[in-house]
Amino acid sequence: MKNQKYSSTVIDQDARRELTPLKLRAKASRFAKATVKNQMASFKRYGVWGDWNNPYLTLDPEYEASQIEVFGQMALQGYIYRGRKPVHWSPSSRTALAEAELEYPEGHISKSIYAIFRLVSAPVTSGTSLEDFLPDLCLAIWTTTPWTIPANAAVAVNAKLQYSVVEVHSPLEDVSKSKQNEKGRLGNALKEQKNLFLVVASDLVPTLEAKWGLKLVIKKTLLGSDLENCRYIHPIDKRECPVVIGGDYITTESGTGLVHTAPGHGQEDYVTGMKYGLPILSPVDDDGKFTEEAGQFSGLDVLGDGNAAVVRFLDENLSIIMEEPYKHKYPYDWRTKKPTIFRATEQWFASVEGFRQVAMTAIGQVTWIPAQEVLYGKEHNLM
Repeated sequence: MKNQKYSSTVIDQDARRELTPLKLRAKASRFAKATVKNQMASFKRYGVWGDWNNPYLTLDPEYEASQIEVFGQMALQGYIYRGRKPVHWSPSSRTALAEAELEYPEGHISKSIYAIFRLVSAPVTSGTSLEDFLPDLCLAIWTTTPWTIPANAAVAVNAKLQYSVVEVHSPLEDVSKSKQNEKGRLGNALKEQKNLFLVVASDLVPTLEAKWGLKLVIKKTLLGSDLENCRYIHPIDKRECPVVIGGDYITTESGTGLVHTAPGHGQEDYVTGMKYGLPILSPVDDDGKFTEEAGQFSGLDVLGDGNAAVVRFLDENLSIIMEEPYKHKYPYDWRTKKPTIFRATEQWFASVEGFRQVAMTAIGQVTWIPAQEVLYGKEHNLM
């Protein structure tokens, strides 16, 4: 009965568009009050003690007024600003979703690719030069979301991992045919490229040799930190982009050890992008279609023909080593049962930089029961 009652509040797209802000808030208020009433009755049955005649409700006018007052003070002091940040977005519902509104069903299959981005400068910091390998040196990346490559702003590496420059030897004809017959498909990156050198994580060289059916000969090794500030040409719009240092999310468990980074389409990418001041590109509209900012892909569905078009363009321009289906868990909209995307949207932010120390001083004057010395010791993580 609980699920049936909740599902009755879900409205179709046409009815949603007809709702004015005031009508929507009134509808939400009625639903919230009914839920509070049901929850209160349940608590009483369970024997939970509480001041049931004076509940703490965020929709009370007094509470709303106090919040508006605080917000106004923050706005006047410049703490409130407009910005963009990636969120889970449902094209089928045309709305952002919280983590609790996502499902991760088994069996989702993505079109994954191993792609290459050509380096144009390699100012390695350790004194080991990679200039001798230019212009034939490329970064090898792996992604399950090729549609995000138009928004690529960097390639991230793990500063502590060891990387190798490998020379690619073309596969024998029988090996190439066997790969074409498997689930994976070799791309056109090897065509018309007599000399090709790739940067990949050293630990993944044997794995990539087996997967691609290519012989990879190690020519040089270096740390990820040595690759910072190398620059490559974006494979679609030909702008220069940097190699940056990412976090511990970059491992050798899969892929190549280098991560295609689009700050407008991923939380970890966003954090790395903020660190380096990267542009937050997100040429995708509310319906999950490419905008005019995506050029030739404008109007295409990023989870459908748009994704395929990006893969096709990269392959035609000799930028794909392999394409293969990848089965994994992927976030779906719990209402429509359709896949979601990560997409940067305009949002309001509240900066704590201007009053961080004031807040920490106030917290330090609070008597915690039980004592919270350990919690307070993590103040920088909390604030």
